Amino acid sequence: MPDHADPEWLRSHARAILDHYHPTCLDERHGGFVAQLDPDTGEVYDPDSKHLVATARFTRNFALAAELFGDQRWREAAARGVDFLHERFRDTERGGYHWLLAGTEPVESRRVCYGHAFVVLAYARAADAGVPNAEDYLEEVWTLLDERFYEPEQGLYRSAYDADWTDAESYRGQNANMHACEAALVAGEVTGEDRYLDRAATVAERLCVDLASETDGRLWEHYTADWDHDFDYNREEPADQFRPWGYQPGHHAEWAKLCCVLDRHVDADWPLARAPELFDAALSGWDDDRGGFYYSLDEEGDPVIEDKYGWEVAEAIGAAAALAERTGDDRYREWYERCWDYAVETFLAPTGDWYERVDADGDPYPVGDGPAVEPGYHPIGACYETLRSLDG
Repeated sequence: MPDHADPEWLRSHARAILDHYHPTCLDERHGGFVAQLDPDTGEVYDPDSKHLVATARFTRNFALAAELFGDQRWREAAARGVDFLHERFRDTERGGYHWLLAGTEPVESRRVCYGHAFVVLAYARAADAGVPNAEDYLEEVWTLLDERFYEPEQGLYRSAYDADWTDAESYRGQNANMHACEAALVAGEVTGEDRYLDRAATVAERLCVDLASETDGRLWEHYTADWDHDFDYNREEPADQFRPWGYQPGHHAEWAKLCCVLDRHVDADWPLARAPELFDAALSGWDDDRGGFYYSLDEEGDPVIEDKYGWEVAEAIGAAAALAERTGDDRYREWYERCWDYAVETFLAPTGDWYERVDADGDPYPVGDGPAVEPGYHPIGACYETLRSLDG
């Protein structure tokens, strides 16, 4: 078995995912990227759909590749993503970013906090990679996120508006705020500006400490406009792509990782106190018989959706690496290896990419009809977080 903590192995794994997508993902007709590549064959199965989240994630991936490998082509790919985000996804008349394009034509223009958070992340990583204009665009979209989505009286972000910014959705969600926190952390790290880190700390504490205290330390996904827990939202739609009902073990692992990252930057005890607790909450969703994390759990901790997703185990890998670095506890190194063993055995496709989802027995689902949003973002992130955790 390989040593999954070996830096060369981690770099090789990340490089294989990047090579699966690049250069096939470069859309020479419309610009930007194509995310719909079959993980078994590498063939494009939908050449036109372009999701805001996928484009931002591609941009971040290639910016990290420029840092890890130094090749000019990765920086050029990141610059391509920055240009497409700013020139095609950005609505110059109404402000904000479209949610979905077909080629270059908007087909869904709701203003979604989740997507704008990833734009912040993409520009921040691109700025760190030396992409022209990325730092200016970062300031621009951060200001928009701050003015349109942030609710200072709550210390959290609202979820969505219509295309004209006239009607704000009453729903509030954990997931958008988690990624807004992630984006703020990265922006703070690459710019050195405390305002980003302060915002990350505020959002994280509100969700992981204040609101989680009402649910025995676990993180519920859905809330009302007043940030009361909404335990009925999507109860009848437990497999919704962005808003599934139930507790998600993967998000507990992801928050454990973010709390560890936050602990590197803030003078407070709670991030490192909460990170192990959140990781343990994630482990309550581990399938002891077949491996992997159940997608979601009910209030009693029983599985709701038994499918396993690659992003969950990837986030647990990053969390375990960061926890091992912050605490020195060997059990996190053990879970790190256990998660990698399961991921390589279950999710690694012949092309070097990861399958997005497998059933309860570990058999991959065929690719779907909708636009893809996960171009290797989570496993590349797991490799990157481990590399920097190993580096201290």
